[in-house]
Parts: sequence; structure tokens; C-alpha cells
Amino acid sequence: MNGDLGDFLRSRRARIQPEEVGLASYGRRRVPGLRREEVAQLAGVSVDYYIRLEQGRGPGGTSRTKSGGVSDAVLDSIARVLRLDETEHAYLHAVARPSKKGERRRSAPRVRPGIQLLLDSIERTPAFVLGPAMDVLAWNSLADALNGFGRMAPDRRNVVRQLFLEPEGRDLYPDWAAVAAQTVANLRLSAGAHPDDRGVRELVGELSLKSEEFRRLWADHQVKACMYGVKRLQHPVAGLLTLPYESLTLPETPEQTLVVYTPEPGSETVERLALLGSWASSPGR
Repeated sequence: MNGDLGDFLRSRRARIQPEEVGLASYGRRRVPGLRREEVAQLAGVSVDYYIRLEQGRGPGGTSRTKSGGVSDAVLDSIARVLRLDETEHAYLHAVARPSKKGERRRSAPRVRPGIQLLLDSIERTPAFVLGPAMDVLAWNSLADALNGFGRMAPDRRNVVRQLFLEPEGRDLYPDWAAVAAQTVANLRLSAGAHPDDRGVRELVGELSLKSEEFRRLWADHQVKACMYGVKRLQHPVAGLLTLPYESLTLPETPEQTLVVYTPEPGSETVERLALLGSWASSPGR
């Protein structure tokens, strides 16, 4: 069990006021939100037990716990007290009981040839595949024209790194701050689901050193799945594009996610994407 669990629990109890859960607030509090003793009381566990969870020592008092050392009932009770949503609840279970598969090496996961054929068959809209660390593993020609994946060095082909460390990342998104917060929340969720993935940890380490904005967002401990939504992109050739998207987990490789932009038929964005495709395929560009 690592510090992610304790940091997450502290961040979540800090956002809840005693009055919200039926407790009287006596005197001035040194820190915002609920005290550890109050969370323990409301969750029906001993104060010592809850403190050990926050300190990463586990219910048995050691720094490492066996898988399943924290029961579903306890985690569900704490989630109820802290008013976690469905995504946060799942993240709590993941970081409280990380897998014991051992560290996976940092290597480029392979995308099945059939998935690449699927991407290539999507001709009118950008589509690509992401790994656990949000590395771009495969893409179609329009995604390349939009994001320039093919021009990036393989070890730099990552949407989070592009967003925070590359100047064009900021230029590409008019709503950069909102996209950055959403992306970090999604990466935090992926880190909880893949605690043995070396690539995720290396990415977080690199960005924490190089980007103050990333450090601040990572410390917020927001977790959110970005399975659908809308992004606005300002492309230097195509102009402003409004792009709804859908993200689909690939059944046989659940650590890979297919992202497909789904602009409204007949919209100006569809017309601009068609022009972008024509520009990208023109000889000598």
C-alpha cells in the first residue's frame, strides 16, 4: 500500500464539513473538513484502524498488506462517509488493494493488426488508441493530421506529455485548463487501476519534476473517467474544431482504449476535417 491511499483519503475528508454529515463543529479547526476520528466514527471502524489506512500501514500495522486485507465492507463504508462518486469509489478499492502482479517493464504495448485495420477504415474522423499511461499506440491518418503523432519521437508520443510539456499542446486547446484538469484526473484513475505499470509511474515522475501545473493538479487527487465528452481544438490549418468523442475499452486488451471523435454530421467541423484530410494527403506538403 503506498501513499496514494492516504493522500486520497485526506483530500476527500477535507472537502466535507461536519455539518454536512450531522456532526456539530466545535471550535476552530486547524485543517478543513472532517477529522480522522470523525471519519472513523461515521464509518464504524476504530480510530486506530482508520489512521493506519491513512498512513499506509494497513489494518495489520505493517507497511504492506496482503491482497484483500481491507474488506469491501470497510471500504464501502468509508466511501459512503466521504461521499465518493462511482469513479472515486472504484479508485478507492484499487489503491487500497493494489494488484501483486509485480512491476511491468516500460515497453510499447502492441496493438493487434485488426485494430489498426479498424482505425484505417475510419476515414472521415480522427481515431487513435491509448495505453495506460496515455501513450498513443496507434492512429489513423486524420488523427495524425490533427495531432502530428507520426512526427513525434516514439518515446514522446503521449497526450499528457504533449499537453504539459510541448508548446503546441497549449496552442491546440483553447480550453487548455479544463482539458488539463480532465486529463490528469483520467491519468490518476489509470494509475490506480494499473499500479504495476512502470510507464505510468515514470510519466508521473517526469511531469511532476518539469511542470508546476501538473504537480498542482496531481496533488488535487481528482479521479474521473474520460469516456465521452467534447473538446475544442484550434488547428493551424483546419481552424477551430468542435469534437465530441467516445472512448471504448478494447475487450481483449482492457489496458488499451480506442478514442474516436464524433463530430455532428453536416457541421462546420466535419467540413473542416474533410479539408484537413485533403491537405494532409496532398503531395509535397
